[in-house]
Amino acid sequence: MSTQNSKIRVRFAPSPTGEPHIGNIRSALFNWLFARHHNGEFILRIEDTDRNRIVEGSLEKILESLKWLGLDYDEGPYFQSERLDIYKKYAEQLLKEGKAYYCFCTPERLKKMRQAQTAKKQAPRYDRLCLSLSEKEIKRNIAAKIPYTIRLKIPEGKTKFKDLIHGEVIFQNKEIDDQILLKSDGYPTYHLANVIDDHLMKISHVIRGEEWLSSTPKHIILYQALNWNPPEFAHLPIILGPDKSKLSKRHGAASVLEYRRLGYLPKALINFMVLLGWNPKTEREIFSPEELIEQFSLDKIQKSGAVFNIQKLDWINGQYIRKLDLDKLTNFCIPYLEKAELIEKNQKSKKPNYPKPNKNQNDNLKFKIKKTDEIVSFEWLKSVIFLEQERMKKLSEIGELTEFFFVDKLYYEPELLVWKKTSFSETKENLDEIEKTLYNVKNADFAENGLKNALKDLINKKGRGEILWPLRAALSGRRASPGPYEIAQVLGKEKVLKRIREAKKKIKLP
Repeated sequence: MSTQNSKIRVRFAPSPTGEPHIGNIRSALFNWLFARHHNGEFILRIEDTDRNRIVEGSLEKILESLKWLGLDYDEGPYFQSERLDIYKKYAEQLLKEGKAYYCFCTPERLKKMRQAQTAKKQAPRYDRLCLSLSEKEIKRNIAAKIPYTIRLKIPEGKTKFKDLIHGEVIFQNKEIDDQILLKSDGYPTYHLANVIDDHLMKISHVIRGEEWLSSTPKHIILYQALNWNPPEFAHLPIILGPDKSKLSKRHGAASVLEYRRLGYLPKALINFMVLLGWNPKTEREIFSPEELIEQFSLDKIQKSGAVFNIQKLDWINGQYIRKLDLDKLTNFCIPYLEKAELIEKNQKSKKPNYPKPNKNQNDNLKFKIKKTDEIVSFEWLKSVIFLEQERMKKLSEIGELTEFFFVDKLYYEPELLVWKKTSFSETKENLDEIEKTLYNVKNADFAENGLKNALKDLINKKGRGEILWPLRAALSGRRASPGPYEIAQVLGKEKVLKRIREAKKKIKLP
């Protein structure tokens, strides 16, 4: 199949019918990577001709999703609703050439026809009743202002094309419906507008989801009817849920912007999405956008469905979080700490939802811990975030992971303080000795190395677990947390001693 021009031009053509989901944006991503790899052009076109399905705000969310992911486009957005005269012109041309025909059938008749075909276990297809209308009857119906559509007359024979992923595909034309090209409201159907726009915009490759594979013969027949060369076609494998059925909301499938709200990083989501169908032919799984552009090719796209695995996304996102500069990560985490009502800015300022870090401004930022009214610095927040950077899978987890740093009192059962077979009395005795030892540590030495040196003799005497376990539990109130030295350094001497005393009070001896 020959292309219209040597320049690579691809497009992303979403409908503004809701927030874009993973399937939509994966198609955009593959088109974008293909264009960037070949130094081609990526065009954005908004297919808004189905006016009944348009959802207010969808366009803004499409644009926001592309911007957040960094999928920049070279042209557009073009709007099909602003090109109605173009579609009408070509529909009328097909009528004049006998390649399309008027259809005056009412929705009620078409519904009964489909019901009868279904009852006979036949594929629903227009019965071509209006194809036999005479020119006189057509003129009379139009003069009477009877609503009509324009249908494409599917020729006999078969339609064959080469898909760049699936290979040669053949459809028998007798199985293809005489599709509607122009609706009774004057708006084109997807099929007509899609073909005309792809031709006029010189699209060289149509890269889209596999669900559009069955529509391709309709489009090729329409290209042939208009005497145009079709572009190359590549149909991406379907995205499957963990149970191997088509990915849907019941699998937890969310809009792309919902993944942002959940705390996934844009580069991590891109990395994850590209692996839904694209096989790098290596064991490697982490790729920057620049590396993907360099390595991307259609021949590495698999035919079989790609399974959406949220655990894989969490793992990839965790890898990207670990690589982040700490200032940048802290800025990203601040909105989530605010949402968890752990902190608030200490000065009135317009707060963006997802701020861009600026190191020069960070130095002067102050925050109030909401539950204690304590004022803390950006540097202190950094020290908290640092302790969880290796454990975080999503930015939205930061509130739950670090909550114990932002409260005045911890709530936990006294059993948490006990190390293995150590008794309550032994645990309390150990906490007594820990408190005495740390009380004598100078504030200047109250850091990780200084604390290790201070507790070294006590650990040798009592045992590592016997000392460090109850200390960590007393400081965090959790079974899993960063190490006690790191927590103590962030909390400071006063809070550490206070929490040890509160832990001792929890232990009621007979």
